[in-house]
Amino acid sequence: MSGNGTNLQRIAEYFANNPDVEIVNVVCNNPQAYAIERAKNLGIPVRMVGKTEFNTPEFTQEMADLNLDLIVLAGFLWKVPASLIQAYPRKIVNIHPALLPNYGGKGFYGEHVHEAVVAAKEPFSGITIHYVNEVYDSGEIILQAYVTLSEDETPDSLAAKIHKLEQAYFPVTIQQLLFWS
Repeated sequence: MSGNGTNLQRIAEYFANNPDVEIVNVVCNNPQAYAIERAKNLGIPVRMVGKTEFNTPEFTQEMADLNLDLIVLAGFLWKVPASLIQAYPRKIVNIHPALLPNYGGKGFYGEHVHEAVVAAKEPFSGITIHYVNEVYDSGEIILQAYVTLSEDETPDSLAAKIHKLEQAYFPVTIQQLLFWS
């Protein structure tokens, strides 16, 4: 987790009264991320990780020892190592702020996506929730939801629309993956 943590907050609140769901850990690479404060306020342990450590078999084993049903990426920008993907096939999901396969891949995140979409005068944008594989933003699509761009759309106004989609669809999709897959 690299950023503000609003998706973490929303997911935690969504599952707060569900005894069958526990968020056991938040993994973060950015010590300045406000997500750390959100996790602490929610009583969720935070695990800081550096890039070198993240790519080790020991980190993959540490995650395996947690016996996770699902790994949810929300604002985590690093490429997930193949060893972790292999340990959790179809069990690592990510949310992307565009309609993949467009505006995906290394370097396309957050405002960079919204700026590119607006500059291209796209009529639509949205979110893509997808499984993580070895290539950035190319895993099997689980769900897409879209919004229409207005003629005077700005990257900030588009970001607000996308954020609403994330808040509405990500927790529900996680629930479906946990209980109906």
